[in-house]
Amino acid sequence: MRPGPGEVMHFSEDPTIERFVPHVAATSAQTEPYVWAVDHARCPDYWFPRQCPRGMAWAVPTTTHADRERIIGAGSGARVHAIEYGWLPAIQAVRLYAYRLPAAPFQHISPTDRYAMVATEPVTPLGPAEPVGDLLALHEEAGIQLRVLDNLWPFWDEVIASTVAFSGIRLRNARPRPLRPSA
Repeated sequence: MRPGPGEVMHFSEDPTIERFVPHVAATSAQTEPYVWAVDHARCPDYWFPRQCPRGMAWAVPTTTHADRERIIGAGSGARVHAIEYGWLPAIQAVRLYAYRLPAAPFQHISPTDRYAMVATEPVTPLGPAEPVGDLLALHEEAGIQLRVLDNLWPFWDEVIASTVAFSGIRLRNARPRPLRPSA
């Protein structure tokens, strides 16, 4: 589920949105009201229930061979997503919808942070919400490795200390960090 030419997407569990109005997201560090969307490359970041914590990593030209093999794995594609076991039933049961929005009113949040597209004016979807379908199958079709872990934090700590590109969403909803044995 990706946008076509001239489109961006917004993913939601609510299939009844008729108009997106700029607002300050409760979880955002941004203080300006925006309508949020994603481009083709960042759609997979949102193939999850909204509140599901996830760590995502992908290879970029500056990723070392060692980091690619250690974080992503040999011969396993260029991208990995990780969730916790406790979220697997929600991923299998959620009814997620995609809204196709016109790309014209949107711009990247900043020239260096290209994780999201934002608009400062209300935006009407190009059509009704489309069911996204089986999220596990969507990952498989896109060649994205999906790891199910007991706890996200050991994986996340390895990711952010490496040369892969990464994004973490709703990490505050992850299980607590495992206690480290004292020396």
